[in-house]
Amino acid sequence: MATSQLHTGNGATDTRNGGQTSADESLAGKMNGFHHPATNGHALLRAPLELTGLLDKFQSFDVTPVIGTEFPNVQLTDWLRAPNSDELLRELAITISQRGVAFFRAQDGLNDDLQKELGQRLGELAGKPKTSGLHIHPLINFENEDGAQDRSINIISTNKAKKPAEDITKTYHTRKGGNLLGWHTDISYEPVPSDYTLLRLTELPSSGGGIVSALQDPKTPYQQFLETLTANYAQSRYPQTAKEKNFEIYSQPRGAPENTGAALSTVHPVIRTNPVTGWKTVYAIGNHVKGINGLTETESTHLIDWFTRLIVENHDLQVRNRWQNPNDVDLDAAIWDNRAAYHTATFDFEGLGPRTGHRVVGLGEKPYLDPNSMSKREYLAQRHG
Repeated sequence: MATSQLHTGNGATDTRNGGQTSADESLAGKMNGFHHPATNGHALLRAPLELTGLLDKFQSFDVTPVIGTEFPNVQLTDWLRAPNSDELLRELAITISQRGVAFFRAQDGLNDDLQKELGQRLGELAGKPKTSGLHIHPLINFENEDGAQDRSINIISTNKAKKPAEDITKTYHTRKGGNLLGWHTDISYEPVPSDYTLLRLTELPSSGGGIVSALQDPKTPYQQFLETLTANYAQSRYPQTAKEKNFEIYSQPRGAPENTGAALSTVHPVIRTNPVTGWKTVYAIGNHVKGINGLTETESTHLIDWFTRLIVENHDLQVRNRWQNPNDVDLDAAIWDNRAAYHTATFDFEGLGPRTGHRVVGLGEKPYLDPNSMSKREYLAQRHG
């Protein structure tokens, strides 16, 4: 299995992605004009989206051959207001899904409202259900720096967290071994989890404070067994902390009608298909995965640990990103696809200053496995003959 890892911080970012591509090929050059084949000639449940090459006129480069694309001169606010905005953002969504993560430098005027608009439109233009909006975090504070409440903006801060979120944030940023224990995909404990996450940091430590992500690319013959499995996903820490602090979980619809209640648990397949690309990947990775159904506890633990090792040990499939702009100027932004990418905060900035990020988490579709989908590795192998 190939993996993909994303790390976005004022130090480093590691992102992993399955499959191999040529370093001097643009993504559009690789994918444009090639219709996605289905396995054994059977049609996919949903036709994948194809790149048109619309973004080729903008300067960009692949950060590594297999993961990450950077647009060093693009202003996302320009794309949001362009006459052909829908076409530009649709192309961007496909690019992010195929490359795992995209980076943008020195964003001028990308405020909370525009960040929310971008997060929602990326998902809509990529075909997400009409009932899926932006996620409302069940616990994190809703107040921004001005004291106003915004339930669709997650403010992730080392020194400004409110109520029970304060303890959780401090635990994240001080625990030993946190980079290994913190692996997850955003809100996989929800029945309708995330499609795209948008992150911009408004306060940066002098160094460190990144995020690491990874993507799994299953290969035969073991994948046939994995495709029969489902797993339990849950966020048990939030209800426990809320109970200890006498704070109620936000149990109303959290961006989608399916995401209700205080249980914060669900069942998803171990292998899922990304409808944007048609590629299947391992989904049961990270601290939200509590067990694989139908296996003994020992078997389940062994399999989950194996998935994690594939992420941690495959450094050849990582990308390392450095936030390039300091505080009080236009800051960088990163957008990744949670349907395949996994990440963890990098706890390497103690004593180097505060870290505050504004995060928008879009909601996609209920995870599913299309039996006729193929992995990215298989797709590229067939593409190149």
